[in-house]
Amino acid sequence: MPPNNQTDACISTEGEALVFWAPGQEPRRHSSRVQIIDVFSLQVATGYSRDPQGRLLLEAQTSVAAGRSWTLAKAAQLIRNDARPHRWVALQMDKRAWGLFWAGGGLQRCRELLAGRFSDAEASSALVPATPEVLLRLMLDLEPQQHGVPSSSWRPAPAPPGMPPRAAVGPNPWQLVGWTSLAWLIVLGITVAGFLAVLERQDRKLELLLQRTAPAESIRP
Repeated sequence: MPPNNQTDACISTEGEALVFWAPGQEPRRHSSRVQIIDVFSLQVATGYSRDPQGRLLLEAQTSVAAGRSWTLAKAAQLIRNDARPHRWVALQMDKRAWGLFWAGGGLQRCRELLAGRFSDAEASSALVPATPEVLLRLMLDLEPQQHGVPSSSWRPAPAPPGMPPRAAVGPNPWQLVGWTSLAWLIVLGITVAGFLAVLERQDRKLELLLQRTAPAESIRP
């Protein structure tokens, strides 16, 4: 597929960290909220720890809802100090940025840019194909796992004396609708992009075929 100039315009660097912005985002502030995405394993950063040598390690899960958000300045610092800095992208928390990143070629372009910074073996060892099914699971996992504690262990806080017990509150139905709609739009975008790529390849084959047959027809008596 030809390069997407709009996608390239959304990519910038903050220090050594790669950042993906919404189209036309101006100004690009350090205080903007972002999530940190592992573009190779398709996970969202949920926190960080340190290895025995004291190096920072970003922790991640395959769930958008479980992911934390940071200011761009803090996210860039975490990415820069991580033991594997060349696999993370700071994705602006904006619907336009999300649509272009997940369905408009932004993810693939960021993979290409980061893969050029380390060996192919390191990139392919944890490369998860960005299929519609994988992205749908990533978007619709609305049960964040917190420190390995199952959600069934949660109990509502006790009510004040003289008040009826508090009922457990489930997920916000409007939030569920919003995430579901966004996920299906992204899957639809990926499907359409793949269909257009197939059509483009067929057009190129047809054009080459016409170029090869045209000279032969012109020399006939």
